[in-house]
Amino acid sequence: MIDEIARPDDVRRQNRRLALTALRRHGLLSRTDIVAQTGLSPSTVSAITTSLISEGIIIEAREGDLGSNRRGRPQIALVLNPDVASVVTVELALNFVHAVLYDYKGQVVAEISERVPTLEMSADALFQSIFAMLDSLIDKRPSGTGPLMHISMGVQGVTDATGATMLWSPITPDTNIAFGKVLSRRYGVDASVANDCNMIAEALRWTDPEHYRENFAAILLSHGIGMGLYLKGKPFVGAHSSAAEFGHMLHIPKGALCRCGRRGCIEAYASDYAILRTISGENESTPPPQDIDPSTFAAAAGRARTGNGDEGAAFRKAGQAIGAGLRSLFSLIDPVPVALVGPGAGVFDLMEEELRGVISGNSGWGATQDLSIRCYPDEHPLIVQGCLMTSLLHLDTQIFAPGDLKDPQLKHAL
Repeated sequence: MIDEIARPDDVRRQNRRLALTALRRHGLLSRTDIVAQTGLSPSTVSAITTSLISEGIIIEAREGDLGSNRRGRPQIALVLNPDVASVVTVELALNFVHAVLYDYKGQVVAEISERVPTLEMSADALFQSIFAMLDSLIDKRPSGTGPLMHISMGVQGVTDATGATMLWSPITPDTNIAFGKVLSRRYGVDASVANDCNMIAEALRWTDPEHYRENFAAILLSHGIGMGLYLKGKPFVGAHSSAAEFGHMLHIPKGALCRCGRRGCIEAYASDYAILRTISGENESTPPPQDIDPSTFAAAAGRARTGNGDEGAAFRKAGQAIGAGLRSLFSLIDPVPVALVGPGAGVFDLMEEELRGVISGNSGWGATQDLSIRCYPDEHPLIVQGCLMTSLLHLDTQIFAPGDLKDPQLKHAL
């Protein structure tokens, strides 16, 4: 019934998106393969692919056809045209910026990363540093690289619901930094900014759609603690901000001092600085350090695995805090698959028993051995992957929509 009342333009846009998504997931596909992957009719797929080829968005693969192991007439392979466009991703973390230039197929063209003193930089100084990196990527891109058409930025901080501004972050002294607007104005393309945890969730949903489908939570356990949340197939955002600040949910009233300035947050017990503060025996009111040496945290985890002293107790305490947060979350939305990401995921073995014990507790759900928790110790590839898919899917659904693009090689050309 929905298809019957949908506007023709909306239907064409949706069908093109389905075809492009199938090619993006699987690479080389014949028209018959696209029919099987999308459920669209052969005539619809034929019309869509003919249009996409005429616009230069997809091409017939140079490698040949897909018929070598098939009976009957050989089928021509279709593939996304890597040279039709390029996108840039920017990861902004504590004292670190990483920028990557990709082609339309999602292949790396060039990348650059730098250590920058974000805690000491004004917004203007931070912009100048990012501009220099992006200018270098764009100016030195190889001949034949498609025009830049989108920039996607993942930041360690709270962003607005429209994806334009970083409202607050512990990694910089300034607030309300309009990254999206400023980048868009400078480079003449659409630009978006999102919380890094939301980008992690986007990456997981793209790379493992069978497991991370309709409902799941991606929790970053690092110097800070955050969450990306998918509910009913859509990313959860607040009315005004990126929301889902799992690390700043209240764990213990008037408890340990958090990096956000409040007391009793989950982060104040489960982040790397909180765990090391507990191990050292420092007062819970001791201000958190600005940064933690990863080797120091790894050494503490190593000692916890070989003994039963303060190190082990600190990690168990962290597991209790995370478990309490998950239990509260599940009380609202029901249990969902969980991805733990970042350095804290690498020490899940030290926290798991306490974490699962708190979740089960007296909740009525019983044992939690069936609760799916997967661990990804390195968050950076996922943040970048999430930014990449944000940009590419934006092109697929917005820029390369029917009637919107007459000459893709000229649109947004720099």
